[in-house]
Amino acid sequence: MLPISALIRGGSTVWTVSPDDTVLDALNILAERNIGVVPVVHSGNLVGIFSERDYTRRVGLLGRSAKTTLISEVMTENVQTVNPDESIDECMQIVVSKGFRHLPVVRAGELIAVVSANDLLAQVIRSKEMEIGSLESLLSGVGEIT
Repeated sequence: MLPISALIRGGSTVWTVSPDDTVLDALNILAERNIGVVPVVHSGNLVGIFSERDYTRRVGLLGRSAKTTLISEVMTENVQTVNPDESIDECMQIVVSKGFRHLPVVRAGELIAVVSANDLLAQVIRSKEMEIGSLESLLSGVGEIT
């Protein structure tokens, strides 16, 4: 199976917030960029992640103000990360077993991407379709297994 780096587009921007930003700042990024999570970075290091789920459970349902609540107060800490060489299968196992929807990719301590469970699933499906096509070709006597 391909490494997770195969899903990462070179030069793409990873939108982040600081622990000192407000929840409203993060919500604006989520809405403007049509994304579900935003990594929280301090001094170049990933220190957490803030998601729509964090907002719902830790801000909205508790009646807190998005304008005054800091990301550091409501972010998910101790985020599981993967390196770009991890296989897509390994990453899929992580998101399924832990119920994650997003997985930060870190190389040498630097956040380089965030992949979603949907990204992983789409690649697994493409890979399985290619396998099926190769097997069908082999069975029909037309091709070889690739």
